[in-house]
Amino acid sequence: MSNLIIFSQGECSKLEEICVNNTEYEVRVVNSEELKEAERYNPSLIITDISSEKLREISMVKKFTTPVLSVVDEIPEGITVRAEAFDYILNPVNTYEFKTKIKNLAKIRELNEKIENITTTDDLTGLHNRKFLIERLESEMSRAKRYNSKVSCILFDIDFFKVVNDMYGYEWGDVLLKKIAEMLLNLARKEDVVTRYGDEEFMVLLPDTSEENAFIFAERFRRDVEKMSFIPAGEEERHPVKISGGIASYPQIDEAEENANSIIRYAEHALYNAKKRGKNRVVLFSQVNLDY
Repeated sequence: MSNLIIFSQGECSKLEEICVNNTEYEVRVVNSEELKEAERYNPSLIITDISSEKLREISMVKKFTTPVLSVVDEIPEGITVRAEAFDYILNPVNTYEFKTKIKNLAKIRELNEKIENITTTDDLTGLHNRKFLIERLESEMSRAKRYNSKVSCILFDIDFFKVVNDMYGYEWGDVLLKKIAEMLLNLARKEDVVTRYGDEEFMVLLPDTSEENAFIFAERFRRDVEKMSFIPAGEEERHPVKISGGIASYPQIDEAEENANSIIRYAEHALYNAKKRGKNRVVLFSQVNLDY
């Protein structure tokens, strides 16, 4: 079932009734502050009856990737809303026109998601790719700054992965990569973002997570990988698999200067340090004594 977000400044009961009776949608009502974060619910559509000026004010601080349908009392002149798709409907609302606009905008969202999936998904593992990671990390860092919370990133790298490719061939290297991806997804929470960062590298974005709690996650995964059963075809014994990890959190050093790329760079340094210390371990960036 798709989610339908409705924001009501005044009377919006008729719109709710129409949407509730349309069983394709779940209705959720939010206030003006929650509207800025409404896309965290992954809605198919945002419907609002707030004024054009108020909507424009909100959209100046938040670009909506979700289509927006605005219910207005008169035709808006020169309204610009930072949304991938935007339409309006006049009061009093015509039920047929309202339902038609909902379907059209929801279809735009569906097509946009298909395009987004193609450009932000790793073909082999089905995980998100680096492009998606950076976009989400920037978004989560902005949210963390607003609510005084933390965001952590863990960069994992499979130790001696080249040996697997050399001994068993790239086909079995791919099997191992897909297995690691599956294990990470099973361990991650719904709100976490699991990505294939490089050839044998994976990065996990953990919203609302401190460096210490990210370490608990990373250590648990490292132990799971160490115990995993990886037996390539034709072999009688399991091939030992180990993994190293580097962790960085936001804020880390200088909140004013940090962005997604700097946090990722910190995680890369921590991972490099883990490799340098002998592999099969997790290192926090705060433990790394480097001059920046």
